[in-house]
Amino acid sequence: MFKKILIANRGEIACRIARTANKMGIPTVAVYSDADKYGRHVRACDEAVYLGPSPAKESYLVIDKLVSACRRLGADAVHPGYGFLSENAAFARALADAGITFIGPNPEVIRLMGDKILANRAAKDAGVPTVPGYWDSIASVEDAIKIGYDIGFPVMLKAAAGGGGKGIRIAHDEAELRDAFRLATSEAKSAFGDDRVFIEKYIEQPRHIEIQILGDKHGNVIHLNERECSIQRRHQKVIEEAPSPFLDSATRAEMGARAAALARKCGYDSAGTCEFIVDQRRNYYFLEMNTRLQVEHSVTEFVHGIDLVEWMIRIAAGEELTLKQEAMIPHGWAIESRIYAEDPNRKFMPSTGRLVRYREPRESAEVRVDSGVYEGGEISMFYDPMIAKVTTWGRDRDEAIAIMRRALDEMYIKGVHHNIAFLTALMASPRFLQGRLSTNFIAEEFPDGFSPAPLETEELDNIIAVSMLMHLRYMYRAMRVSGQMPGYARRIEPRWVVVIGNAHYPVSVEAHAGRGSEEGFDVTREGHVLSIRSDWQIGEPVLRCTINGQPQSFKVERAGIDYRLYHLGAEIDVRIYSERVAELSKMMPERKPPDMSKYLVSPMPGLLQSIAVENGERIDAGDELAIVQAMKMENILRAAQPGKVSKIHAKPGDTLAVGQIIIEFE
Repeated sequence: MFKKILIANRGEIACRIARTANKMGIPTVAVYSDADKYGRHVRACDEAVYLGPSPAKESYLVIDKLVSACRRLGADAVHPGYGFLSENAAFARALADAGITFIGPNPEVIRLMGDKILANRAAKDAGVPTVPGYWDSIASVEDAIKIGYDIGFPVMLKAAAGGGGKGIRIAHDEAELRDAFRLATSEAKSAFGDDRVFIEKYIEQPRHIEIQILGDKHGNVIHLNERECSIQRRHQKVIEEAPSPFLDSATRAEMGARAAALARKCGYDSAGTCEFIVDQRRNYYFLEMNTRLQVEHSVTEFVHGIDLVEWMIRIAAGEELTLKQEAMIPHGWAIESRIYAEDPNRKFMPSTGRLVRYREPRESAEVRVDSGVYEGGEISMFYDPMIAKVTTWGRDRDEAIAIMRRALDEMYIKGVHHNIAFLTALMASPRFLQGRLSTNFIAEEFPDGFSPAPLETEELDNIIAVSMLMHLRYMYRAMRVSGQMPGYARRIEPRWVVVIGNAHYPVSVEAHAGRGSEEGFDVTREGHVLSIRSDWQIGEPVLRCTINGQPQSFKVERAGIDYRLYHLGAEIDVRIYSERVAELSKMMPERKPPDMSKYLVSPMPGLLQSIAVENGERIDAGDELAIVQAMKMENILRAAQPGKVSKIHAKPGDTLAVGQIIIEFE
């Protein structure tokens, strides 16, 4: 077994690998850039090595620095995690030349299967169905357009060295293909140091289903069944589950056998994943093979009860795979939700900044949280926007979803925008609950972007009851501090008005059994009594309670005189008045936001990569104005209406904040 493992990665996956290595008694070495100096993964390892500046191409992607770190600290093995150099054959070969073991497949299979063009050729040769396409590097946009017409639109451009949804663009016509080619090659170069792209036919309404494989150096290969990864946005997976609610047993067995046969033929010797797209008739086509650990490996671990990272380490050390195919029967159901730093209410724009508050749900036999962040830490613009991933297990799919909804309600993040409300809304979608999924699910279910659904009457009542409990707890504290504590229960004003948006909800309140706020209240609205009980204390971000005997969880905070509650995908601001103040509040004038129509402002924090216009230039609606790069994705900003540029306020290379002015128009 290895004496010391260097983890050539950061964040959540580095912490995940360190946890297994620690369980096996193997010391670990972390690596970090300027942005990650105080990273959680640095503390999770026994030693740490500084790599360089924050951009990945100057730190995490520099092979010589990683090899040198291994030599300096005596690491005899490297685990690459996912992303960065995890599918880089040159990295695996450089380690081998230095006498250091790469915890992953051998360099030849990485070169073969890590290159999407070669992988598709190999799959076709092995008899695995493949998508129609052009499996060679495309030299120019004109070549791409010719191929697009030959194959037939829509088409998908994909980075040859890609993964993780980077360097992928869909084009429905020639105009879109021109933009897609430019952005896909640029993103591929930035993310992987390789700007080659290829084209394949875009299959509409597909499912994304992948097969987990495991092979050793002795010729043994098994598959650990499938994961359904169809809930995606911009080709980035959002929710994954195992097993798939769509596959029947015959298709499952056939896909698993084909994936294992392909792995066996190419000499695969580690954990890996064969990804397929599956149409509505359960016809499946090879998509790519990821020669690394997947982000969503946790769902497979839950349903099979094994540690994939441990097996990667053991296989790399030369041990023989003892798991048998006939024993790989999934138990129960597992679902994973990825928590991203993005704002669903603003078209999922990336969000960066400090995690002012960070609380994870309670872990248990049914709930697992993998993260690489901590309260007070920074979400950087330089890396992937994933904050954490939450995985839940249930005896069946419905139970796993119910546990996930409770876990998401208990996860509290403040300081950056996040997608927890969106994930909770997905979990409540009737179509999701029925398992009617496709990679177009999010675009079809939220065509105008995400906005929380209106509250049902029962949930509105619960929000009102919880808000009143919070308000009276704050009043209770104020009375105690001011010395008005005696006779507190009798001093409580019985009538209040709860204001949500522009709606006023009159309620009456009665302290429970004379105990005041220490136990709870009975809140009455329109004749309906809500009996709320909780031991919640001011300052706790998660409020657990019972309402009419039913357990509930809410994320809560106070914002000035308002109370903000997060529950089942909704974010609700509540203000509570006495009856008289509520009447007066209706007379207050509405404050209007400033007119920003004559400015182009940055919709996200990021790096201004280019500006396409000059001072005095006239523009039309739809013209490209600028490109902002954020979290490894490039975003074109276009003109919303005709106009004339009067002043350019920023230059390429500037780091932009949300709302920062880039261009001013006459």
